Amino acid sequence: MSKRTALITGVTGQDGAYLSAFLLEKGYRVFGTFRRSSSRSFERLEYLGILNDVELIPLDLLDQSSLFFALRTTVPDEIYNLAAQSFVGASFEQPIATGEITALGAIRLLDAVLASGLRPRFYQASSSEMYGDTSHDHKQSESTPFQPCSPYATAKLYAHWATVNYRNAYGMFACSGILFNHESPLRGIEFVTRKIADGVARIKLELQTKIVLGNIHAKRDWGYAPDYVQAMWLMLQRDKPSDYVIASGKSYSVAEFVTMACRQAGLPNDPHSYLELDSNLLRPSEVGYLQGDPSKAMNELGWNPSHTPIEELVRIMVEADLQRVQREIRDGRHQNKILSANFVTPHRE
Repeated sequence: MSKRTALITGVTGQDGAYLSAFLLEKGYRVFGTFRRSSSRSFERLEYLGILNDVELIPLDLLDQSSLFFALRTTVPDEIYNLAAQSFVGASFEQPIATGEITALGAIRLLDAVLASGLRPRFYQASSSEMYGDTSHDHKQSESTPFQPCSPYATAKLYAHWATVNYRNAYGMFACSGILFNHESPLRGIEFVTRKIADGVARIKLELQTKIVLGNIHAKRDWGYAPDYVQAMWLMLQRDKPSDYVIASGKSYSVAEFVTMACRQAGLPNDPHSYLELDSNLLRPSEVGYLQGDPSKAMNELGWNPSHTPIEELVRIMVEADLQRVQREIRDGRHQNKILSANFVTPHRE
């Protein structure tokens, strides 16, 4: 029996790396796409020890011929579209590029799949950011209305509805995972959870004294990225395609995340004494509260949102950054600095 083949766009990101490792463990042949540039970044695949196991192919979501080449080369059974401009803050500065890559890139890929004659199962990485600033009294589910508050969220919503449209109009097995914030040691340093984990590690090791943040009152539903990529796979194993909220069902503020990180690092003072707030780091429009309702995923996919509670997630991230910074000190590569952060909304993807 031949191996099942998966094609993952955005394989160099956090989710792409963890999903690759998950699928390889299940015996898949994994193709991962990357965008050609003057420098290539495969550190996450190297970190997980799978760089030589993932078959890398160049792909540009802006170039339709590139998409056809990838499909002909891989003939995938499953496609996971994780590629995007995935930082909410940057989307305010680059709204057109965000739309081209995150929104139109998805529909170009869907259309290439349709035209190719292949019938792979298709996963689209949607985002909790599509809900916008919702009521603090209700969790967000698959039926909650969307009201995006950033160019990133608007682009993700376009891709989400395009996926629904191609499923309904053409009978494609296409589904979206509406993933709430999911973090790990592989999260990019520009995202708030990594800024916090890296910052407390450097404070603990006396390399800096403050972490500079914007909105510390924003609340997010945070989970562990390796748990969330399992949910992506489970969606494509169903008899019929559908869309699912993937979330922990609990929400914590950025300030609470800082407190947990300081506790894990063993910092002695009030966690707020390590913070410096800068109003210049606030976004043009803020999303104050997100908390997902994963009931459908629990009931239909058998997915467990409580596998890695937030305290364990924070411990994993802080310990990883402490070890990394200690290695930098040993190797003479460390630097004294104060990290600045837009609060962000950490995403995916």
